[in-house]
Amino acid sequence: MKLSFKKGNIENAPKGYVRIAFTDKTKEARRFTREKGIETLELGVGKPGEMSARKFIILCRSVVQAAKANKCKKIAVQLDMFQKFYNPQLAAENFEMANFEFNALKTRPKEGWDTVEEIFLYGKSSPMIERAVKKGQEIGRAVNACRTLANTPGGDMTPTLLAAAGLAAARSVGAGPKIKVTTLGEREMKKLGMGAILGVARGSTEAPTFTIMEYKGASGRPIVLVGKGVTFDSGGLNLKPSNSIYEMHMDMSGAASVIYAVALAARLKLKKHVIGLVPAVENMPGNSAYRPGDVLKSLSGKTIEVLDTDAEGRLILADALTYAKRLKPSVVIDVATLTGAAVSALGLYASALLTRDDALAERLSRDGETSGDYIWRLPLWDEYEERVKGEFADIKNVPGGSTSRYGGAIDGGMFLWQFAKELECPWAHLDIAPRMTAAPGDELAKGAAGTPVRLLLRFIEQS
Repeated sequence: MKLSFKKGNIENAPKGYVRIAFTDKTKEARRFTREKGIETLELGVGKPGEMSARKFIILCRSVVQAAKANKCKKIAVQLDMFQKFYNPQLAAENFEMANFEFNALKTRPKEGWDTVEEIFLYGKSSPMIERAVKKGQEIGRAVNACRTLANTPGGDMTPTLLAAAGLAAARSVGAGPKIKVTTLGEREMKKLGMGAILGVARGSTEAPTFTIMEYKGASGRPIVLVGKGVTFDSGGLNLKPSNSIYEMHMDMSGAASVIYAVALAARLKLKKHVIGLVPAVENMPGNSAYRPGDVLKSLSGKTIEVLDTDAEGRLILADALTYAKRLKPSVVIDVATLTGAAVSALGLYASALLTRDDALAERLSRDGETSGDYIWRLPLWDEYEERVKGEFADIKNVPGGSTSRYGGAIDGGMFLWQFAKELECPWAHLDIAPRMTAAPGDELAKGAAGTPVRLLLRFIEQS
């Protein structure tokens, strides 16, 4: 999509460009008119005094979605009347996100896809504003690349192919400091002692991988991002029911977000040291699958009693968190579609944040509000720690018993804390299960939402 700045007022828009006009009606009110050769698309945005930063994000997406619905290829829009909420970078990000459709596996129609090809953004112009727009487009494109990767069916996205996708993302960065990519195979992981990752991978014919992506835009201790890469989650021997197994090709959304956050930091040439870790497995119920009751020995040396093979994401993250320690990080953030319990707790509009570090929690929450990848903190108090202590091993992957269905998102975070406490740096866990896919009212295409690429970039920039 081409996005250009034009000085002045939208009334100067040339013929052939549909003008976007805002009214004080509800946002559902949309009307296309043609008068004296001038085409106008009216969008209801509510009363001017009700505008907010959150509503501005949705407004920008609504512009593109309404244009697509009316098959408008070229549009002219003016947003500076929204004053303090007007942010050119944020507008560009969300124009790109709203213009995305996952059409890679569809037959292209003769008339082409219903996408916007060009936007004239009217108002004040300056080199600084133009740079902000270009940056916003880069961020939006990275989010969309993440969505494409996450949307890819499980049969076309094995652990080996996910590792290859990480390498491809690194190679796409172009000029500037490069990203060093290293992928460990099954043999290397056995040598290291990554028994948790290898245990989960046993039920699949697809070999696990462990990918390290390092962007060194500066010296010093790195920011380490860890992304859960379960390329398909059947639940293992604790097989998921039919209504829960669909969309489990997106159980590698955390990995996808980490891959593109690292690539984006390099593309923007940030003066930061960032490392992404991507443990990748396929969780399947094959003949060699790990069983409830099995005990796995993790990279840390801690033993893990498996009560539920469908709580596999925390197992592979455990080995990744232990591996992160050798990188001497300044901070570690793991990202995972970890629990349905997070969806039950928060609904569909915010990811769960769990950390023992109040300062880090405050920073991430602020960055979430600014970026649009919203998060909400859940407790990680000492009282919950007893629930993950094992009966026949050091720890167990779920509490078990009659209370196992309570506070599952917290249990997942507390399990990870048993490994993160050895890091000697701040750590946070983002359970992005609530934001795995676009929610009603997001004004985004169905499928992966690309969370939390924008939050991670904002955090990297502000560190």
